[in-house]
Amino acid sequence: MIFNRLFEESISKNWDFPAFTNYHKETLTYGEVGKKILLLHAILKGRSIKPGEKIALIGPNSANWAIVYLATITYGAVIVPILSDFHDDDIQHILNHSESRVLFTTEAGAAKIDEERMDKLKTVVSLNTLELLSYKERQLPEKIQKIEDKEKEKIARVSSKSFMLPPDRGESDLAALVYTSGTSGFSKGVMLPYRSLMANINYVQEIIPLDTAKQSLSFLPLAHAYASSFDLLFPFSIGCHITFLEQIPAPKILIEAFAEVRPGLIFFVPLILEKIYKKKLAPILNRNSIKALLKIPLLRRLIYNKIRRKMYETFGGNFKEIVIGGAALNAEVEDFLKKIKLPIATGYGMTECGPLLTYAPWQEQRSRSAGRAITPVELKIDSGDQIRQAGEIMVRGKNIMLGYYKNTEATREVLDEDGWLRTGDLGVVDSDGFLYIMGRSKSMILGPSGQNIYPEEIESKLNVMGYVQESLVLLEGDRLIALVYPDWNAVDAEKGENGDNEIWLREVMEEIRTEVNTRLPAYSRIAEIRLHGDAFEKTPTQKIKRYRYS
Repeated sequence: MIFNRLFEESISKNWDFPAFTNYHKETLTYGEVGKKILLLHAILKGRSIKPGEKIALIGPNSANWAIVYLATITYGAVIVPILSDFHDDDIQHILNHSESRVLFTTEAGAAKIDEERMDKLKTVVSLNTLELLSYKERQLPEKIQKIEDKEKEKIARVSSKSFMLPPDRGESDLAALVYTSGTSGFSKGVMLPYRSLMANINYVQEIIPLDTAKQSLSFLPLAHAYASSFDLLFPFSIGCHITFLEQIPAPKILIEAFAEVRPGLIFFVPLILEKIYKKKLAPILNRNSIKALLKIPLLRRLIYNKIRRKMYETFGGNFKEIVIGGAALNAEVEDFLKKIKLPIATGYGMTECGPLLTYAPWQEQRSRSAGRAITPVELKIDSGDQIRQAGEIMVRGKNIMLGYYKNTEATREVLDEDGWLRTGDLGVVDSDGFLYIMGRSKSMILGPSGQNIYPEEIESKLNVMGYVQESLVLLEGDRLIALVYPDWNAVDAEKGENGDNEIWLREVMEEIRTEVNTRLPAYSRIAEIRLHGDAFEKTPTQKIKRYRYS
């Protein structure tokens, strides 16, 4: 089934069922969403926006954000979702670079845009109300207003049986222009065709039955390819009721939302699970009394069952699987969740692939692996022996991008003539096709004796230690240095907010360094831990932007 027909069928079939809810606010049915999509089509047509032209979208997760996204790509225009946490100058650059004709944003966002510096931008529309905020001609021509009023009358009479979206564009036509916020430098415009979006939707539909995901909770930033594909396009295509949180909230509010929404499928980034493990579970499991009980098989099983039930309740008690993406899950956390048999699956992908590349259901998942290549993807390792020797992961398939917008040089660096995309990640594949990711090729450190050192592996061991919030391992001369941002809540709970903690904390960090080094080979041991005053700057999937600190 092709793109517009898929969403046309979902809207018609689920016409009277709830589609979108803004958390603790209004709910729209599939029919109401469908009519709003048609209204936006009329608005775009009235402003002479042609298929293939760019529509920019900036703002927090909401029903209107989702409607603008769906309306744009079903109209045949190109959606340009922009992350709200981009700097104002970067947003201005992206609007110009993408040649966006229309911008949907909040009133506060519109106030930051200097329209005089916009080459192509014609119209600014409120994301909150879908009403005009700015128009370069300042007054809507009477002709356009009459067209819109006439279209509104027609749309009001549309029913589930008469609802129809425009004809589909070609599968290789551009659907989305996504500016990445990566770990290694300024964003590039990733050109995703309709076939890329459809390849991701079709694969997830095949492996996740409809009745497992009737409720969905969207809290990851929708401007990122991971969330737009799996928190919006996939659940909407199968008739889910999607509840939107404006952003990743405090853990307490997120847990309350899980309890209310009770989602059937949960898409996470690792940081959330790791925080829950570190704050709630690790202190209990490290008690001497609990350690003693866990040595007795029957009691161990009872304790693990109790923890599993508690975690089910924490996440709403209705989910069939938690899918982790965006970064690797900490090894210690993964091992424990497997012991208690919580249904955790991991996937691997990148914006350039729309985004999914590998996945395995939780029952098949192997420790430390990122799953196997999904149906439309060919995967190989650029090394002499891809099973024993790490090399760059290369992929090709229907979901691969067209290239980087207006950047042929960067496109040639990663995409060859045969359609193989260099991911920039290092990995190995076992004899059964499971992928194991070692780290980014750009972050790999060559040790003094020629050994490959993957800082992510060292950081995962540091990050589960008490008093460590997050860490970053760097090479300084021939020594490995770990920058550590402390867990100040844990420090204050131990020593008090008003005490002089620096000397004590340095002593603790030295103990942590010694402990972690016992778990590392000699060539990758940490020479020094330095305290870092602020949280590290991160991408939307909570990966540290390493280039800021090298």
